[in-house]
Amino acid sequence: GAGAGAGTLLALLALRALWAAAHPQCLDFRPPFRPPQPLRFCAQYSAFGCCTPEQDAALARRFGAVAARVDAAMWAECAGYALDLLCQECSPYAAHLYDAEDPSTPLRTVPGLCEDYCLDMWQTCRGLFRHLSPDRELWALEGNRAKLCRSLSLDDTDYCFPRLLVNENLNSNLGRVVADAEGCLQLCLEEVANGLRNPVAMVHARDGTHRFFVAEQLGLVWVYLPDRSRLEKPFLNISRAVLTSPWEGDERGFLGLAFHPGFRHNGKLYVYYSVGVGFDEWIRISEFRVSEDDVNSVDHDSERIILEIEEPASNHNGGQLLFGDDGYLYIFTGDGGMAGDPFGKFGNAQNKSALLGKVLRIDVDRNERGPLYRIPPDNPFLGDPAARPEVYAFGVRNMWRCSFDRGDPATGAGRGRLFCGDVGQNKFEEVDLVERGRNYGWRAREGYECYDRKLCANASLDDVLPIFAYPHKLGKSVTGGYVYRGCEYPNLNGLYIFGDFMSGRLMSLRENPETGQWRYSEICMGRGQTCAFPGLINNYYPHIISFAEDEAGELYFMSTGMPSATVARGVVYKMIDPSRRAPPGKCQIQPSRVKVRSRLIHFVPKEKFIRRTGSTPRPTKAPRRRRPTASPPAPTPRPTRPTPRPGRRRGSGRRRGRPGTADPEPSNGAVRLVRPAGLSPGRGRVEVFAGGRWGTVCDDAWDTKAAAVVCRQLGFLYAARAAKRAEFGEGRTLPILLDDVRCTGSERSLLECAHAGLGSHNCGHQEDAGVVCSREDPDL
Repeated sequence: GAGAGAGTLLALLALRALWAAAHPQCLDFRPPFRPPQPLRFCAQYSAFGCCTPEQDAALARRFGAVAARVDAAMWAECAGYALDLLCQECSPYAAHLYDAEDPSTPLRTVPGLCEDYCLDMWQTCRGLFRHLSPDRELWALEGNRAKLCRSLSLDDTDYCFPRLLVNENLNSNLGRVVADAEGCLQLCLEEVANGLRNPVAMVHARDGTHRFFVAEQLGLVWVYLPDRSRLEKPFLNISRAVLTSPWEGDERGFLGLAFHPGFRHNGKLYVYYSVGVGFDEWIRISEFRVSEDDVNSVDHDSERIILEIEEPASNHNGGQLLFGDDGYLYIFTGDGGMAGDPFGKFGNAQNKSALLGKVLRIDVDRNERGPLYRIPPDNPFLGDPAARPEVYAFGVRNMWRCSFDRGDPATGAGRGRLFCGDVGQNKFEEVDLVERGRNYGWRAREGYECYDRKLCANASLDDVLPIFAYPHKLGKSVTGGYVYRGCEYPNLNGLYIFGDFMSGRLMSLRENPETGQWRYSEICMGRGQTCAFPGLINNYYPHIISFAEDEAGELYFMSTGMPSATVARGVVYKMIDPSRRAPPGKCQIQPSRVKVRSRLIHFVPKEKFIRRTGSTPRPTKAPRRRRPTASPPAPTPRPTRPTPRPGRRRGSGRRRGRPGTADPEPSNGAVRLVRPAGLSPGRGRVEVFAGGRWGTVCDDAWDTKAAAVVCRQLGFLYAARAAKRAEFGEGRTLPILLDDVRCTGSERSLLECAHAGLGSHNCGHQEDAGVVCSREDPDL
């Protein structure tokens, strides 16, 4: 009995350690980062933490101000304590030290202290607390050591200072992508667009505008601006010409979209779609031009059909279009459908004289006169009379979603590699690295194994094995992805992320550069509090249709709850690493301005963070007809938190709740401040609760009278300044609830002031309002 009890205890402690290590977080509710240069004051957090050099300098000034107010003899004893406590704002676990995991609860003014450290500090430096904190309730406890130290303690003793500095579970993998006990990498998601009907592609135009274009299977393409608002008028609508149906799983339709590398100058784009008359069906690759008087609309009369290929069946239609660094257009076709590629002696895929089951490569430049496309001079089969000159690679079954690697941002390593997911027959799904002139094996081989044994035994096959293949117990329809090369999440650099349409699994591969081998890791949604940052979610619809990069290289995927071209259950998600981010300011983009003629539909997120009690979240909405083929892992029990001792005071009464508790809904008109790390309380972006949700106030005429209303609600006597133009950050994940606010200064809330009407506005988040509040008259 004793041995079993000890084993259970050890297991619970291990689980508690895993829980604790899962979510470093800063005071701005985001992951920590590596500062761009060493910190001079809080030097211990130069390698990894939550402070920029500017925040570090502000803490040094606070330190000097405290030194000036404290008696010299006391300062000689207490300067080290002051340095320690001030620098915890730079700790990678600052949010936990200051109870900031939940943005709706007030921050602590002093970090959570381990009881023995607090008791030692109290002996010689009890008078220091009043110089570090404006909290008068804390000052009142100065003479009572036990009460003061209880008020400064943390429920999560793993995180108290300074114990967290030596906690191996918290620090051993700090700043790395967190994996759960089964090796599943824990990432989070941000909802970017919703209400889409089978979103099959999302691309950008490489024109500096940072727009993204989302294509629906029906034949419509929508424009989204960098602030995620959508234009009401479609960019392209060829739904009358596109062949598809409402059937779940129909593979025909609008399938691919690519912008010419010179789109900024020539306005050309290319589309891949299914067409049909009677029983005849074919795929069409067409060229369009953007309208001369509206950069957000295609000239539908400009269509020129570049290439058409007859389809003998309704499935395996391919659908990817890509431009390579060489400027040529790559076209990825399926093998013609049915099962086993039954067309001819060797099938379409092994027949180089057929365009099906291939990667094609053509030159569409200078096609205004003469041929609609030319053959690149280095195409591999240009001189082979038994081959079509367009063929670049063959032996393809149905490559669904391919991408070119942008290359490592610093070294360029990997640039130009072509990754494809090739959907399997009945046993294996595979990921291929496509190279010029190579044979990818179908129908001789499926994955690593022989499918057609006679063809497989042919000595002249000379096929390329996939870099990864997985059996149908993991999924039945691969969706190829991208190698992450974005700026915002350095840990993901070099990780190839892809998924499976049927099982809803997100997966990844990372190359060992020494051996050339690829290591597989599944991706799951962050456990516990890992994804509980504002605006992030931990669930997604399971039918993963496609992946995408934005113009800055950040990674997205599209999935739906019902794979029908007529059901608006499609969502676009951005992938987020909660363990580390780039330093603030490093990844800012400056989109070129775009003249908008259509009405804008502002983005309103619908998906919610789902609080769970321990299991690793997988897709939350089960497929309607087919179930995932692998059983999800068994739920892992979450360790219980210590029960507070009777009469224990929690954070001087300032902590009203923690994530996971049932907090009461705020009252209508309630306000809160969201502030970047390092700022003192009373400064930040204004967010208001109205109509059952939190939102921002966006107003370029924001003034101190309106700020005074906010500051008074927050318990401050004065408004020192009304901050404009998103000085304290943009609340992009929230709706804009108030605009044109005009207050006399005496109102009880902003809702009593004159305003444009709840939710009505004509501005963007770059004008989000903020305040600087004060307890002292700023004019004195």
